[in-house]
Amino acid sequence: MPKKNPLSLNALQLKTLVLLQELARLGGRQAPDSPEGHILVSGMPNPHGDHFHLGEAIVMSRDATGLANEGAWAALERRGLIKAMFPVAAVLTPAGIAYDTGLRELILHRGHH
Repeated sequence: MPKKNPLSLNALQLKTLVLLQELARLGGRQAPDSPEGHILVSGMPNPHGDHFHLGEAIVMSRDATGLANEGAWAALERRGLIKAMFPVAAVLTPAGIAYDTGLRELILHRGHH
């Protein structure tokens, strides 16, 4: 069984990665001048109030503070999960896309109909 969080990311870094992964899933595109599988995400949401919408999910602003935290982005970049262009864009590497944070269902709240 693979180790959960093998890169020992802290909570802020894990939450930030979840949101970048979701942005890649929703509207990312192949990053120009990058190897296949590197996904560019831009148009970072600007949380205001206590939540914002990300696709069909609702994200609490308290879970998105890492999107405005250059240190969180730098840590993800040092571990090879993203190429940071803080604060406007990031390129997720295949490792960043595949990293299981274990937080997706806790951060991305979906309506139950």
